Amino acid sequence: MKLFLVDDHPVVRAGIAALVSGEADMEIVGEAADADDALRLIALRRPDVVLMDLQLGDGPDGVAATRKVRALDPAPQVLVLTTYETDADIVRAIDAGATGYVLKACPPDELFQAIRAAARGETALSPRVATRMMRRMRDPGPALTAREIEILELLARGAGNREIAKALFITEATVKTHLNHVYGKLGVDTRTGAVSKAIELGHIRR
Repeated sequence: MKLFLVDDHPVVRAGIAALVSGEADMEIVGEAADADDALRLIALRRPDVVLMDLQLGDGPDGVAATRKVRALDPAPQVLVLTTYETDADIVRAIDAGATGYVLKACPPDELFQAIRAAARGETALSPRVATRMMRRMRDPGPALTAREIEILELLARGAGNREIAKALFITEATVKTHLNHVYGKLGVDTRTGAVSKAIELGHIRR
């Protein structure tokens, strides 16, 4: 099967390529450090599986890249390979069309099994990711909307209402409305409390 690597760290790409070189049924047909190069080269090389990191420098992230890759014709399978394991990251990646979600800390054999499963169109999740998803299904906790999670992520970076409104192309009044909903769902009454609770519940990254 033909693989394509998308990761903004050259050392990581080299390490994955070295691991895969020992597998007789796998071949690296290309690699890229950002979403734009990835899309251009994937369309040319037509891999079976794309190994996609979530953090890709200053450009579009791995979720946006995954959505565009899955819109190609023919569309390769996308296996997310990342260090991030928050509920928000996992759900966003799967919603974008990722076939699987594997953590970089996984053993090589687990990665190889996930790649082969993805190539067959089967769901492949690291055990820790699968555990998080099962826990989420059993005890979903407060259901935050995608927009509320976006606002929380911006809050965690220190953005004020005006900056959030500008980043999301909404009014400051709308930001305040979303924040009030977030406070109610999380059982907090401050911005700091909302960020802390969201991190604790795995909605956003630390």
